[in-house]
Amino acid sequence: MLLDFDADACQSPSRAYLLDVTLPEDHARGLSTFTIMAGLGGFLGYALGAINWDITALGEILGGHVRAVFTLITFIFTICVALTVTSFTEIPLRVLEQEAQGPKQNGKTEDTKIADEVQTGSYGALTGTNNISQSDHQDPYHRIEGQNACASSYTNYGYEEGYQQEVTIAETTFSAPDNKEVFSIPAEKTSATLKQYLQSIIFMPNSLRILCLTNLFCWSAHICYSLYFTDFVGEAVFEGDPKAADGTPEKELYEEGVRFGCWGMSMYSLSCAFYSLIIERLIKKFRARNVYISGLLLDSLGMLMLALMKNRYAVIIFSASAGVMYSTLFTLPYLLVAHYHAAGTFGVSKEGEAERGTQLRGLGTDVAIVSSMVFLAQFVLSMFMGFFVAFFGTTTTVVSVAAILSFCGAIAATQVMYLEL
Repeated sequence: MLLDFDADACQSPSRAYLLDVTLPEDHARGLSTFTIMAGLGGFLGYALGAINWDITALGEILGGHVRAVFTLITFIFTICVALTVTSFTEIPLRVLEQEAQGPKQNGKTEDTKIADEVQTGSYGALTGTNNISQSDHQDPYHRIEGQNACASSYTNYGYEEGYQQEVTIAETTFSAPDNKEVFSIPAEKTSATLKQYLQSIIFMPNSLRILCLTNLFCWSAHICYSLYFTDFVGEAVFEGDPKAADGTPEKELYEEGVRFGCWGMSMYSLSCAFYSLIIERLIKKFRARNVYISGLLLDSLGMLMLALMKNRYAVIIFSASAGVMYSTLFTLPYLLVAHYHAAGTFGVSKEGEAERGTQLRGLGTDVAIVSSMVFLAQFVLSMFMGFFVAFFGTTTTVVSVAAILSFCGAIAATQVMYLEL
């Protein structure tokens, strides 16, 4: 339970943070990079499970296959977390707020010395070297001009021409017409109550509701594959029996099938990484709607072929379609949410005109709402998948249900609001 919480729950704040600190033209690239890392990580993890550690010296030392895998993963995880938390140092919020109010007159404080280390266009990273002159420090706009320049990039993703973005850091809003310093500190706003906040989630805009429904179908299809695929390979492809006694040919066939299924899942993770390299270009060339629907239909076809063929070659080849699904899940829903918030548009009138409005929910909340569909999908499938397999008497049901759910997701994706993305 803790592993599942760690693997899934940490991704929502990570995505929200990524979308919050990057320019709109970098959203697609940031999300695709995020997904590339997930694909490569999945490839490594599944490959570790595919190796028969019982016959290796390391497996003997650590006490068997399962202990060897989890020990290696623990070391890898610890190293990666250490690298992550030490790789990027942000400017403290108090420094950004202080800069917004103008430079200090009575010498430099420790905070202003920190601020002097910031490079233009570095997304607020401290470099450890003083690369900005004193004149640059006295011109806070110089450091945020890259942020304000994002307004001109909206047309690349279909935003209305002339739409301007207000760049907000903490409670200070910057605007710089004609490259002059203009600072506007808005009046303190009344905080929303918890009840109002929860109501804004329950009674969400229809655009978000459809996106959540699409994501629910997609995650349900993908979880069918990722949670039960090795059972399908062990039983339906290798014709093994998980209930057989240890040491019997049927049990050995099943365990061999499970390990081979891990190789198939490694291929899906690898294809996810490769597809993520090109998904940004595909969106720009074919539009988000076509990429979204096509990715889901491809996964549906791949799962259908697995159900029909049930052989080793199919396991490796058609698992790649699940990688396309995974990349789509990790990229497009969050790109659309960021698109809605950047445009300030969560609906379209019958006449086709954008309906703008201030939303009580923030970007992080909407990212979390869309991400929460993975947990709902896990819960529902965990309750009913065993019944379906027992009813039909074969684990082929797993990939068949995945194919149906992917197709339902593609149908739902036709109703998603894309705002010309």
